[in-house]
Amino acid sequence: MSFGRKSVAVAVSALTALAVAACGTTSGGSGGSDEPKQPSVLELLASDLKGSLQKTAEATDKSDSVTVAMSGTAGGEKVEMRGVLDLGDPVKAEMTTTDPKGDATAVRMVGAVIYVEIPAADRAEMDGKRWMKMDLSAAGKQAGMNFGKQFEDIDPTKQVKTLLATEGTKVVGQETVNGAATVHYTVTTPIATYLAQLDAKLRAGVEQQMTKMGVKEITTDLWVDEQYRPRRAALKMGPLGDLVMDYTDYGKPVTIETPPTAETLDFAEMLKGLQGLSAGN
Repeated sequence: MSFGRKSVAVAVSALTALAVAACGTTSGGSGGSDEPKQPSVLELLASDLKGSLQKTAEATDKSDSVTVAMSGTAGGEKVEMRGVLDLGDPVKAEMTTTDPKGDATAVRMVGAVIYVEIPAADRAEMDGKRWMKMDLSAAGKQAGMNFGKQFEDIDPTKQVKTLLATEGTKVVGQETVNGAATVHYTVTTPIATYLAQLDAKLRAGVEQQMTKMGVKEITTDLWVDEQYRPRRAALKMGPLGDLVMDYTDYGKPVTIETPPTAETLDFAEMLKGLQGLSAGN
């Protein structure tokens, strides 16, 4: 079949990259007007690092949604993803991922459950279903990771709070990001320090992956605008990946619904069926 494991893998890889980036003390973002603001705000952002990041966390916490565009590499693969996040509980996402060949795949995320839209041309092979469902909770348990917790940390507020808790954060200076004046922060974190900040249920799986890839430190960059909202985040994880996330349109109304059961094919159940057929031959 032309659609199946590879398409699901591309979508899950992109979303997992975003989640790992979110856990890594980074945040990107922005939204709001680009109208000229008083320069004193930029001066405060540069001179009062802790206070400014605290105000950033508070401002971002008031938003119910945000638009995100992510690009870079993860695990040696090119990653490109655009869409919107509903920052409620659970976190939801409506995204489009693009593979190295330029083919786009629509993806929805509700907590740790991923729904990948099946191309119209392939639906006849999939019992006429429109969506492929993959629950990452079970997969996470097998890998020693809690994907549900990971995806919750996509929330930019939690990312800024993580940056607040990291020692050694420095101000790089004022820079313009997508037409907006911002102050750029950076911090390089040893792997041991980074792992200590993660949820205990995530730590073992992340440590194993990073050790395998030879990652020794993580550099996080954050750009905050004059409304105390993250405009951009960048995460450098050595051989594991190099990601940039831009956030816009905080608070813009979004509606992300779980696809109807009647239009959904469970990926795990499909694999069981295929394995059963193989065993019978």
